Amino acid sequence: MKKVEAVVRDEKLSATKEALKALGVAGMTVTEVKGHGTQKGITEVYRGREYAVDLLPKIKVEAIVDDKDVEKVTDAICEVAKTGTIGDGKIFISDVSDIIRIRTGESGTKAI
Repeated sequence: MKKVEAVVRDEKLSATKEALKALGVAGMTVTEVKGHGTQKGITEVYRGREYAVDLLPKIKVEAIVDDKDVEKVTDAICEVAKTGTIGDGKIFISDVSDIIRIRTGESGTKAI
């Protein structure tokens, strides 16, 4: 099992959720986050004064998927979240050693 964490633009959340649902991803966690990557933030002007915004709002979508589904999940996220400009986000993939569903006590892939 793998944990797929995608950090995407705010406006790409709906498309990302729909793409994951279409692939049959059973569940996901969505978190509002702030951060920056290569772009190092932006400069804005407010009432004639310039100021730097170094942490930009993003959305983090987390899902646990079977090993065989990782590539199609990441491909789908890339397809719907890509704008082609800096700040589109990143996808992180990590191993999950076990999952336990609290309600039933099921574990492993049965608990996904």
